[in-house]
This record gives sequence, C-alpha cells and structure tokens, in this order.
Amino acid sequence: MRKTEDHSGTCSAALLAAFGALFLSACTVGPNYKRPAAPVPPAFKEQAPPDFKEANGWKPAQPGDDMLKGKWWEIYNDPALNALEEQVSLNNQNLAQAEAAYREARSAVQISRAALFPTVSVGPGVTASRSALAAPGVKGTFTLPFDASWTPDLWGSIRRGVTAASASAQASVAQLENSRLLFQAELAQDYFQLHGLDGDADLLRRTLADYEKYLTLTQNRKAGGVASDLDVAQAEAQLYATRTELQDLGVERAALEHAIAVLTGKPPAEVTIAPLVLKTPPPPIPIALPSVLLERRPDIAANERQMAAANEQIGIAKAAFYPSLTLSAAAGLENSRITTWLSWPARFFSIGPTLSETLFDAGRRRAVLAQNEAAFDATIAAYRQTVLTAFQQVEDNLAALRVLAEETITADQSVKSAERALTVSTAQYKAGTTSYLTVITAQAAALSAERTTIDLLTRRLTASVLLVQALGGGWDSSQLPTVKDVAAKGN
Repeated sequence: MRKTEDHSGTCSAALLAAFGALFLSACTVGPNYKRPAAPVPPAFKEQAPPDFKEANGWKPAQPGDDMLKGKWWEIYNDPALNALEEQVSLNNQNLAQAEAAYREARSAVQISRAALFPTVSVGPGVTASRSALAAPGVKGTFTLPFDASWTPDLWGSIRRGVTAASASAQASVAQLENSRLLFQAELAQDYFQLHGLDGDADLLRRTLADYEKYLTLTQNRKAGGVASDLDVAQAEAQLYATRTELQDLGVERAALEHAIAVLTGKPPAEVTIAPLVLKTPPPPIPIALPSVLLERRPDIAANERQMAAANEQIGIAKAAFYPSLTLSAAAGLENSRITTWLSWPARFFSIGPTLSETLFDAGRRRAVLAQNEAAFDATIAAYRQTVLTAFQQVEDNLAALRVLAEETITADQSVKSAERALTVSTAQYKAGTTSYLTVITAQAAALSAERTTIDLLTRRLTASVLLVQALGGGWDSSQLPTVKDVAAKGN
C-alpha cells in the first residue's frame, strides 16, 4: 500500500511540474492594442474674439500653459454660481447613477481577475444506503471532500478579459466625468440665461416707468386740447403691452430656476436665486493646440478606452481556436464509521488534467472573431467621430464668441442712435410738429435695441460656457485611474 501511495505522489509531482512549466511558457494570442490615429488639424480655424485678445494678450496656449483646471466656473468670479456648481457633484442624481455604474465596472474587473486563480470548494456529506445484494442493514458513509480546479491561461484569454474589463472601467470613469462636465455646463448656461431674463426685466421695469410718464404727458395734452384720444390710447397700449412682456418673463425664469434646483439635486421649492443684472462680458478662456484636445475631453477618453476593450475581445476570440487545459484535484476523508471518519487512514485523493479542443463548431468561432473585429472597427469610427465633433464644437463656439463680440459693438451703436431718435421725436411731439405714432415707433426701436444688447451679453456668456465644455473643462486624461486602481478592492 505504501509503495502505491509513494508512486502516486511521484506521478502527481511530475504532472504538476510539467503543467507548471507549460503555464510559465503561456503566451497571449491576438493583436496588441495601439490607439488608432485621428484627424487633428495643426491649429483652430477660428481665432479668439477681439475682447479676449485685448483682455489677455491672447495667443494659443501650449500644453499645460494657462489651461483650465479643476473648478473652471470660478473664472466668472460669481460666488452664487460657485456655490451652485459645488452642489452638482455632491447631489446630482444622474451623477450618482454614473458613479454607481463605475463601481459596477470595477467589480467586473475583480470578477475577471478571479478566473486567474484556482477554485476550491468543500462539500461534507452523510449518506445512508441499503442494498439487497449486500449485507442486511443500513450502511452509512461520511465524506469530507475538498475539490480544486484551475484552468491555466495558456493563450491569454483570461488576461485579456481582465484588461478589457479594466479598460471598460476606465471608460466608465471618463463617462462619469463627461456627465459631470455636461451637468455643470448646463447649470452655468441656465444660470446666465436666468440672469439674462433679470436684465430684460430690469429694462422693462425702467421702460414702464418712462411709458407711464409718456401716458401722463399725452393725458395732459389731451386735457389741454392739443392731443387726441388716439394719442392716449396708443400710449396706453404701449404701456400695457410692455407690462405683459414683463409678466411673461416670469414663466421662463421660474422654469430655469427649477432646472437649476434639479441639477443641484434639490426640489425646486428649496432653491431661490436672487435677481441679478449681468454686466460683465465673458472672461478670457485659454485655447490650447488642437492636439491637446484629445487629452482634455472626457468623452474622447471614454471612446479611446472602449477601443482598447474592444481590441482585447479580438484576442479572446482568437484564443478560442486553441485547446484549453483544466487541472482538477480532489482530496478529503471518507469512512463508513463516524468514530473513525476524521482519521488519517480515511483519506483519499485524485488529481488529473483535462485537455479539450473543439473539432467542429460550424464556423462559430470564426464568426465570433469576425464579429469582434467589426465591433473594434465600429469603436474606431466612433472615436474618430467624437474627435471631429469636439473640434467642431470648439470652432463653433470660438466663431460664436467672435461674431457676438463684433455684433455687440454694432448693437451699442444702435442703442445710441435709437435713444437720440427718441429724444428728437419726443421734442417734436411736445412742439406739436409730429404725431405720437412717431414717438411710439422711436420707443419700440429703443427698447428693441437695448434688449438686443442684453441678449447678446447672455449669449456671449453661454457661448463661453459651451467653449469651456468643448475644451473639456478642467479635466485631463491623466486623472483616469490606472489598471491597478480599478482592480483594487475597496473604494
């Protein structure tokens, strides 16, 4: 009996040594990942708007020079905006959902890594049996088996699975940061639009005060017999129409205030934003070289990591063409008597490898490989399209800021001319040389010109926010967690 056990032990050791050597010589089949090229222009077509240049001696920033960092909204120097933006990361429920998706992706990495190690299980049991062919009575069997199995990663499919899961987790982080940037930018846009409405309301209230004076003027002139009831009716209509416009602004302002509340993760009833008239133009925003944009945009980083994950799936599909090896072992205690169950003579063990290879699958593996190659090509196209869209968004908002800055100069000239026309027409009306219709026309022109300047400032501020968003905010791809970070247990 001892000789048999010694011989079996020698064979087992030899088998383990042989398969250990085989595992150490394991290779990884499939393509190594290399980030595909994307179309990157040497410079942006659009230049910074005139006031950007005048305010900051603007020139294209070099990588790392004057780049937006961290809390990008602080460039607007608005404490109320700063406080609201801080709440987005803390309370926004869409971000909470994205953060949970990242934790889910991290768990997937740990699940993939677990396949690199053996699986050990234990299953103690007690059975009772009786057979007509054996001695009379019930026979009991007591077992305490330990089973272990391990599939060595001979062709790298498990390691590629870990790499793919890690890349997907990194993509999940980038998607989280992209969502954060989108919601922060959306809040800033809503904030400036809301205060743009405050500017309109302030203008309409001042205009109403003037219109009330004009109504009193026409009523006095009618009482003096130098004006008709038509003049009074026209002045009243102008007054009431303007008052209606002022009242109507409340609908849009309330909706924007409610939207801001939800972005900060609070019920609308808990958020009240004090009125504020915008007066300061958008601050200078440093513009880096186009190539830097690839590292600054979280959505581009997410697409790049998705390409890396898709590349690993090709390697996994190729590994399916090679045989797989499974090492299994069992050991434990077995006895028919409970008194001698947990004793050395009751031991048993078995060990052996299993090598399997698919001989025929009707082309399934080739189809899976072709499917994953096509999926990888699709991620390349999505990545390049995201890059092109990023450049478009930067160019769009640079153009918007440039054109709106030029338009503001013209609009300011229009306001001055409209005010002069109103002054002249009012003097002529008082002198009795023109009708009140001329005054109303001048009033409408002056109001329209001033509202245009207010709306232009609002549009410039929101365009600057969109430019910040297009540039990636204060994010950088160096902030992505490493493969080691996403595979770590805990937070």
